[in-house]
Amino acid sequence: MQKNKERIMNKRMIERLILIHNEIKAGMYPKCKDLINIYREHTGFEVGEATIYRDIDALRKNFHAPLEYDYEKQGYYYMDDNWEFSVNQINAEDIFYLSCAKTLLSTFDNSPVYNQIASVIDFVTQTQVGNKNVMLNRIAVPPLPKVRVNEDVWNVVIECLQENKVIKFDYNGRWNTATTHRMLQPYQVLLQDGMYFVFGFDENADGGDGGERLFNLSRMKNVENTGRAFELPKDFDFASRCGGGRFGAFKEANKVQYEIEFYDDARQFVKDCVWADDQEFEDYDEDSLTVMRFSSSQSMKVMEWVLSLGANARPVAPADFVECWQNQIRMMAESAGVV
Repeated sequence: MQKNKERIMNKRMIERLILIHNEIKAGMYPKCKDLINIYREHTGFEVGEATIYRDIDALRKNFHAPLEYDYEKQGYYYMDDNWEFSVNQINAEDIFYLSCAKTLLSTFDNSPVYNQIASVIDFVTQTQVGNKNVMLNRIAVPPLPKVRVNEDVWNVVIECLQENKVIKFDYNGRWNTATTHRMLQPYQVLLQDGMYFVFGFDENADGGDGGERLFNLSRMKNVENTGRAFELPKDFDFASRCGGGRFGAFKEANKVQYEIEFYDDARQFVKDCVWADDQEFEDYDEDSLTVMRFSSSQSMKVMEWVLSLGANARPVAPADFVECWQNQIRMMAESAGVV
């Protein structure tokens, strides 16, 4: 709580300094009362004369601003017109791309990470001189499902990541819906499709032998920082566990070689993206067929991907994957009353 309060106070001070600098840089010769009004109009917060005078003093002492008071014009000015406040040195292109980053993260709107990032981006972009970028509404993210994450859970997970401390929590999985009790050494937080996952070593997995697992933060309950430290392994990156596949937040122990046939409009679709590091394509135009070969350790995600393409995708190898795909097709047909 104290750290959050200090962060807010520091942010507001820097915000005031930028606003003061912008007004002086624009040659407006503002006096203290002018700066108080500008800050109120821009932020909605009240600030006293003593605070503004401290800010002006900070510009002089901490940032070496050539700041003087003109008694004739009754306002502040810079003796050197070329002086720039270092925090404020951001161009229009940078503002544009920062705002784009906020848009791209909008899938996580109203979540802890989005609120923090959006706050920083807004602070940096909205306090700039002449911040008018007409292109910002020309880049958007289509509406997607959003998952609500309990902020208390998020804070404990982030705290344990920062301190390398074991997390204790109860969990209800996607397949095993019964409540289980977990002790996790957290390695990373993964963001995907508006959802948050924590990846790490689950001490309770495999009957107590332990193993690396992924947990959805929205299903974690009674989360606690145990205070017990663990040593983060050098090779902890989740991407190294995917066997070269790029199918999202899922992993298995074994790397598998896949061969899948694609037909009609799926042929170009699969060639538009990098789905695996070692992917290879072979076209048979006379048969309107493209064969893709690749490796991954994410069989469930590969299965969901193949099924999503319907009749335009047919797995050829490995044999157990083909059998599983056939069973899925059969069950869907039975459910639809086709069989």
